[in-house]
Amino acid sequence: MKGFLEDANYSIGLLDEGATLADVIDNCIYEHTHTGKRAFYVGDLGKLVKKNIQWQNVMAPIKPFYPVRCNSTPGVLEILGTLGVGFACSSKSEMALVQDLGISPENIIYTNPCKQASQIKYAAKAGINIMICDNDIELKKIARNHPNAKLLLHIATEDITADEEVNMKFGTTLKNCRHLMECAKELGVQIVGVKFHVSGSCKELQTYIHAISDARCVFDMAEEFGFKMNMLDIGGGFTGSELQLEEVNHVIRPLLDVYFPKESGVKVIAEPGCYYVSSAFTLAVNIIAKKTVEYDKLLPSGVEQTRNDDEPVFTYYINDGVYGSFASKLSEKLNAIPEVHKKYKEDEPLFASSLWGPSCDELDQIVENCRLPELSVGDWLIFDNMGSGTLGEQSTFNDYQRPLIYYMMSFSDWDEMQDAGIASDTLMKNFFFVPSCIQLSPEDRFSTAA
Repeated sequence: MKGFLEDANYSIGLLDEGATLADVIDNCIYEHTHTGKRAFYVGDLGKLVKKNIQWQNVMAPIKPFYPVRCNSTPGVLEILGTLGVGFACSSKSEMALVQDLGISPENIIYTNPCKQASQIKYAAKAGINIMICDNDIELKKIARNHPNAKLLLHIATEDITADEEVNMKFGTTLKNCRHLMECAKELGVQIVGVKFHVSGSCKELQTYIHAISDARCVFDMAEEFGFKMNMLDIGGGFTGSELQLEEVNHVIRPLLDVYFPKESGVKVIAEPGCYYVSSAFTLAVNIIAKKTVEYDKLLPSGVEQTRNDDEPVFTYYINDGVYGSFASKLSEKLNAIPEVHKKYKEDEPLFASSLWGPSCDELDQIVENCRLPELSVGDWLIFDNMGSGTLGEQSTFNDYQRPLIYYMMSFSDWDEMQDAGIASDTLMKNFFFVPSCIQLSPEDRFSTAA
């Protein structure tokens, strides 16, 4: 690695042991209340260090390749690059972003299953050779634009407990793998391995057993065609839970030892995304409008609840929504649980409430139904576990302002990086000391990534 992005407009607060994440959030809310109530994130980059240590303890020697689309903020990418993590990119802009970190092409894979010809050419020029393929049309496109490409055949997984449509959207069958190998042989394209993906919502770990067994079949098939296979990508789907990680490892380790032993020379990789970043980011939003609504209009359809007729029901509008940090709610189930920032009494009454984004669009609903104390315009709400799928390129719908990002790390996490021998003078330039008695402002203490 040659270093870090020289023009990245951000820095990382190095917290004294007496300072906490809550202190940083409190201070930022205080500053924003006086300077302009804009939504913001606080990112604890030390959690990335902890997650990487956990991965090495449980999943080694499987190498992680972080999906950049999951969270492409510079602090995340630079810390992960320093930790030696590889990167899985789905576009030209992501490949360029990672290359600017000085990451070697060998540590970048191009994972988009539907690639534009111009982006394949960009990968070829950049020396990024490993990419995914699951059909003959894509194979021919790659052959025309990247003669040095090394392909991983993406095979479909079968999970009866998950969304079958999603599972079968990408990935090819074992039967079609033979056809793809015949085509690749004719076109002179190298096939070097197999990829599969098991959704994080999958509750049946037997899916991994079937997928690894299918991968072994494809490796055996490749020998007939003379392909030298040396890579297995077990995909993503890692939720961030240490228990889930250990459960997956318990299932796959015996199979990997049998089907892809160390002496086989097969490099096993994975694509943990939300595993690294989900818990590292907290989002703070401000209430910009409020109104009272009819109770039956608030409840989800088919839900019956009783209440006192005199009890008010509130709808709150916040300064972030599905056209911003909650974008993943449009395509998946995002369990957004708000926490009220201001202190209130334990016996204070709670009211049926819903939360909406600033667009006034019928799709811009953040929380359909929850119980909150009565809030006022100007109050703040906090959302934890907002680091995954929320911090990439975002919409400018209705002049939407992207939230500011404040990075931090504790001294103990910084010490762990030093102990691991991965701290550098270049990285240290991004840090500044934050005393336990925090008095920060975005202008004086934190540089921000907007």
